[in-house]
Amino acid sequence: MTLALTALLTACGGPDDSGGGGRVTLRYTWWGNPDRAARTEQAVALFEKRHPGVEVQTSFAGYDAYKQKLATQAAGGDAPDVMQLDYRMIDQYATGGVLLDLREQSAVLRTDDIDPGLLATGEVDGALAGLVQARGTETFVYDAAQWKATGVAPPRAGWTWQEWADTMRELTRKSGKPGATDPGQSEDCFEVWLRGQGKSLYREGGGLGFTVDDLTRWWTFTDGLRREGVVSTARQTTQLDGTVENTALGRGTAIGDFNWDAPASGYLGIVGDGVRLGPMPSGEDGRPGQYFKPSMFVGAAANTAHPKEAAQLIDFLINDPEAAGVLGASRGIPVNESIRADLVPKLEGFDRTVADYQDSVDGSLDAPPQAPPSGDSALQTTFSRDYDQVSFERMSPREAAENYVTEAKAELR
Repeated sequence: MTLALTALLTACGGPDDSGGGGRVTLRYTWWGNPDRAARTEQAVALFEKRHPGVEVQTSFAGYDAYKQKLATQAAGGDAPDVMQLDYRMIDQYATGGVLLDLREQSAVLRTDDIDPGLLATGEVDGALAGLVQARGTETFVYDAAQWKATGVAPPRAGWTWQEWADTMRELTRKSGKPGATDPGQSEDCFEVWLRGQGKSLYREGGGLGFTVDDLTRWWTFTDGLRREGVVSTARQTTQLDGTVENTALGRGTAIGDFNWDAPASGYLGIVGDGVRLGPMPSGEDGRPGQYFKPSMFVGAAANTAHPKEAAQLIDFLINDPEAAGVLGASRGIPVNESIRADLVPKLEGFDRTVADYQDSVDGSLDAPPQAPPSGDSALQTTFSRDYDQVSFERMSPREAAENYVTEAKAELR
């Protein structure tokens, strides 16, 4: 009976989740496309070779599925040992007690080569809740071959939202398909539009930084484009799930899409080498709305049985030159300054495209906003859901905007 019970406990996994001979097992999860996954697996294999006593169990998913699964795991006290975190997640999980203060592992985790401003973006209530992995910025990604065939002038620096809309109309007229995915469902696009008006998604210290009138204007603008047929249909837009494959561009039903720069590499397997990155539209006075933000953080679970090994993996992903060579710009341009200085000139292919795109807008963007307050992650889903009511013509833009603002204030209370 004793032997049987011992075998059962071993099969279930002890509290330190170690294998035989003291071998440590870490769970590491992230979101992304297949390109990012392949590079990450390669980097993890290198880490395991360097640390033969550690096994890393990996998993990844598209952003929406990942966000939902991580929320479920965290709520159940089963957060992975090491996890990728979005700018919009960091406050929620830190204040919820899910994340380890990485400063407790300062003997293992090096931060000297990270810009202090970027490093501070992972701080919540005095604790280092997440370590920024890279910086990224939004982009209008498009199929250059299809675009060129229309004869329409390509995206240019400083184009306004109205000029972008006029360009989408011209692309649609000449190609016979929508110019882009409908941006009305994207809180990220709305934030860029707001910032171009001199406003913000959230006020300093929390609370909404915009009004019902602001959101009504945005949704009236995008809904009008949908009705004209120059952006994706309501049905196509509701298929969005955070993967590039299910965007209108990924399905071949549009010529362009809004995305972040590094994840746009996922279009290579669909569109091919013709993937190009264009700047985000600006306000009518030329004020930019896009910004450089931490493309993502990596954090460790507060209840991990292996904080030292988790910190070693995080340190490896951010500070190891060989790992940086494998990961490239799949998560954005590295934040370790010495690695970035060495790596960027050597980048090739789409990694180079990302670096060149960031160089083209560097110095012209306003400072990033503070990390969104706890509750924003849930509100991203609410934002898309309420816009569905507009695109399926069940609500007017104002009715949906009023509904969203009411729910947002309740969520942020």
